[in-house]
Amino acid sequence: MINFLGKKKKEERHTGIELLDTNNIPRHVAIIMDGNGRWAKRRSMPRSYGHRAGADTLKKIVAAAGELGIKVLTVYAFSTENWKRPDEEVSYIMKLMKEYLSKNLLELNEHNVRLHFIGDLSRLSPSLRQAFDEAERNMAGNTGLILNVAVNYGGRLELTQAMQKLASDVKAGRLEPEDITEDSLASYLYTAPENDVDLLIRPGADKRVSNFLLWQMAYAEFWYTDLCWPDFTKETLIEAILAFQGRERRFGGLK
Repeated sequence: MINFLGKKKKEERHTGIELLDTNNIPRHVAIIMDGNGRWAKRRSMPRSYGHRAGADTLKKIVAAAGELGIKVLTVYAFSTENWKRPDEEVSYIMKLMKEYLSKNLLELNEHNVRLHFIGDLSRLSPSLRQAFDEAERNMAGNTGLILNVAVNYGGRLELTQAMQKLASDVKAGRLEPEDITEDSLASYLYTAPENDVDLLIRPGADKRVSNFLLWQMAYAEFWYTDLCWPDFTKETLIEAILAFQGRERRFGGLK
């Protein structure tokens, strides 16, 4: 396109954002950040290259989620099953998480992000746990997007630990068995009080939940894409939200 000065005008980039219903943005979005290794393999690069690219994507998507009005973003960074991977890869992922915090803490604060790490963190190194604790304290007063990063997380483990804590409170007399409800049980989950997931997004072509947020996703809408996580963009996130907005959520009832 040529403008009146005779210069080529940039074509407008349509992202789909103009189609979004701002009154129907999913409050809690969960993402299984899958496909880093496959993305790297297609480029004849080591898996570590894919994990680093995935960390860069996370930074962009956190910013996009806040801009779009999402209130809670929960991402699957490392599962309880991921310890089965080669020691070298596991060590790299742990190192990358620490590096991500040191490089992006200021920007996360500027975006008013409140950060939480969820999972059984006891298996992590003391230095990584300390980095997590310091980052959480640093952002504890922020009031924007809540970012839950699931590390050494498993949905079954979360439910088991919640039951153990609940049983301990019953045994100690702090809770009567007849007072146990869905809400009281949910209060023991890692994600409490922001438990219910509205939209699950999984890149990387696989169509399964992989032991992620089993309780929280009871009524979530699922959206899958063949894109690997490093190729995921703000436009992809908007596409997922538009698909969410096109669905009728009945929660087991009729409309």
